[in-house]
Amino acid sequence: MKHAVIFDMDGTLFRTDLILKLALDETFEHLRKNGEWDGPTPIDEYRKIMGVPLPVVWKTLLPQHDEQTREEVDAYFLRRLIKNIQNGNGALYTGVLELFEQLNHRGYPVFIASNGLVAYLQAIVTHYELDHWITETYSIQQIDTLDKGDLVAEIVNKYELQDGFVVGDRLSDIMAARANGLTSIGCRFDFAQEVELKEADYVVNHLSDILDIVSKKTTSL
Repeated sequence: MKHAVIFDMDGTLFRTDLILKLALDETFEHLRKNGEWDGPTPIDEYRKIMGVPLPVVWKTLLPQHDEQTREEVDAYFLRRLIKNIQNGNGALYTGVLELFEQLNHRGYPVFIASNGLVAYLQAIVTHYELDHWITETYSIQQIDTLDKGDLVAEIVNKYELQDGFVVGDRLSDIMAARANGLTSIGCRFDFAQEVELKEADYVVNHLSDILDIVSKKTTSL
């Protein structure tokens, strides 16, 4: 397999912002009822670290809580995220399905490499019927290092990729591309930060811009 396009999920394909506050509010309300939290939901703190693995999220948001409590909160939050997806409270970014169809039509396999957990990613893929276009979905949960560069390496090695692209909105996506000798495409979407996007090989404002980059880059190789 010569070329492939590897996508991040949250803030790149899926509008996580539409369910994030709902699920986080539900989770911290649960903590308040149990006497384990006092104060507003730390949504702004979460937005700042959006894209990191969930264990890092809870260490950041709940620094005074023990590991068992964090694991319980993680499980509760995951259930609320999935329920909100199933209830149709989320959405894909405009142009996702059209881009997938065009990439498949032109012979570019599509993969997902995400810091999201397996059950969460599967809920999105199932709800929006993305399996029709996606070759395989990879979760950070599948590797011990919690490093997205290592996760992308799993795809590169399994499918013997000679070249390809990593598309995402955060520095972890850009660095994962660099670590594996792939081209990075940064998405200037909801959670993106300009200082991180400066590290990308290309930056897009809309998913519709990606096909042209992929086509031109692969034609010149």
